[in-house]
Amino acid sequence: MIELDILGEHLDRAYPILAGLVTPRPIAWVTTLNDDGSVNVAPFSFFNVFGDDPPLVIFAPGDREDGTPKDTALNCARSGEFVVNLVTEDLKKVMNRTSATHPYGVSEVEVENLATAPSSVIAPPRLADASAALECKVHDIQIIGTNRLVLGIVHRVWVKEEFFDTETLRVRGDRFHPVGRMSVPNWYCHTNDLFEMVRPG
Repeated sequence: MIELDILGEHLDRAYPILAGLVTPRPIAWVTTLNDDGSVNVAPFSFFNVFGDDPPLVIFAPGDREDGTPKDTALNCARSGEFVVNLVTEDLKKVMNRTSATHPYGVSEVEVENLATAPSSVIAPPRLADASAALECKVHDIQIIGTNRLVLGIVHRVWVKEEFFDTETLRVRGDRFHPVGRMSVPNWYCHTNDLFEMVRPG
């Protein structure tokens, strides 16, 4: 085994080491509103669901290389609202393109000609082609070192009909296969190679 001191000797390698080991990670493709009302969309793989009472998601929009907050972070702090759109196979390429750096106020939705659909209880729209989306209101934004954690309470969930069983009220895990993030800088995975293990009683 190799021992790595990521608070000391290997501090500058903490990101690629951790991002390479803690995989696969879900991708939050986050829509927010810029201050002029245009729609910003950007992907983040430091993301997950962290509870159900209340329904809690957390994602971490890192800063730009010059140390300034990314547009998503600015928009969340200003408006207190965001949508997490989940990324399936058919959207992986355009999702990746929306990770490009643009000046503040440039709408990736317009650049990529992405269709949007209105949210139910918040102003930022969801992406119309996303198979699932979570309407969220910011609960808190915490700064820990250079990490910015956006904690959001999920107020509405949207799921395409083919991915949801209306009798059991469960997501169809045999059909819904979001793309996952693997090692940096450029690795992803498909999630359609599944196996089942029943938990002991």
